[in-house]
Amino acid sequence: MPRSGAEARRRLQQAALELYRERGFDQTTTAEIAARAGVNERTFFRHFPDKREVLFDGEADLRAALTRAVAEAPEDLQPLGALLHAFRKAGRILEENRPFSEPRLAIIAVTPALRERDLAKAASLTEAVAEALRGRGVPGRLAGLAAQTGWAAFHHAAQAWIDDPSRSLDAHLRQAFDDLRALCATASPTRTQPGS
Repeated sequence: MPRSGAEARRRLQQAALELYRERGFDQTTTAEIAARAGVNERTFFRHFPDKREVLFDGEADLRAALTRAVAEAPEDLQPLGALLHAFRKAGRILEENRPFSEPRLAIIAVTPALRERDLAKAASLTEAVAEALRGRGVPGRLAGLAAQTGWAAFHHAAQAWIDDPSRSLDAHLRQAFDDLRALCATASPTRTQPGS
């Protein structure tokens, strides 16, 4: 039996990952997760509101790390530079938790209900990042666009890191933002057609 709340939480997360991989998310119950973790179902619900949230634990920590890093980024950085700075700092959370991050992403990828939750969480995090950029004086529309673009680059880098663990997440992040800059530099301006 786990002795501390943190230990129970960790064991519940590990049990959920194992069961989701073995049986699938939809076929796994909270009672089964609790039993695998060696606790009762009431303990499960003390830590998590539902079985989806087991995979999204740490969102508040990631949000805090990202918004703090955006606010603390050097003042001379442009919005994408500030975002790269922030994502590199926050990326350490994923790197430190790779044994959890990797199977978590795989489970989300094959489970529609989890993909939906992931999109909702991503939208919330993106808005928090946009607000942090506004706090740096980036105009609202541009802050929103930068946050969405930066989040897409971060997500792309995280998937590349899972697919190619021979390079660090930091290396994949730098590559994604370099590619983003290259795309912006090579994009030809479009002219607005009359009536469009």
